[in-house]
Amino acid sequence: MTLMKCENTNTLGFLLHDATRLIRRRFELRGQAFGLSSAQWRLLVHLVREGSASQARIAELLEIEPISVSRLVDRMEQAGWVERGTDPNDRRVRLLRPSERAVGAFAEVKAVAGEIYEQALEGLSAEEREILMRGLALVTANLTKTECAEAEQADMKGSAA
Repeated sequence: MTLMKCENTNTLGFLLHDATRLIRRRFELRGQAFGLSSAQWRLLVHLVREGSASQARIAELLEIEPISVSRLVDRMEQAGWVERGTDPNDRRVRLLRPSERAVGAFAEVKAVAGEIYEQALEGLSAEEREILMRGLALVTANLTKTECAEAEQADMKGSAA
């Protein structure tokens, strides 16, 4: 049995997946100097932006299972990147916050990410970059809107049953 080869891998899905994979791989290589994986970097970005967040919120933002966040945070806490604390409004909730080390290194690691994005966009004019970013924002908004509508429909079907 022979496998048919797909002749057109330049579809939106393939291109987005490949671009994301290559950016993540590049960051993995560059982030090693800081001792950060791309997943750890994404977690820190969310924490620095929000100041603090629950592990459940981080799992939601990173779209990974809470147990995976727990393991990720364990390693980051041991390395001095994050600190755990309790929520003053609910002692059952564990809040994460960036450590002083994370806040201090944030600008430097963000600059590395900027260099990677600059490499990715090399050859595109400022206008083309703006169009690309607007297009991707619209794609994201369209899919988010569709996802929300589908979730609402599923909820309505579930309550009718």
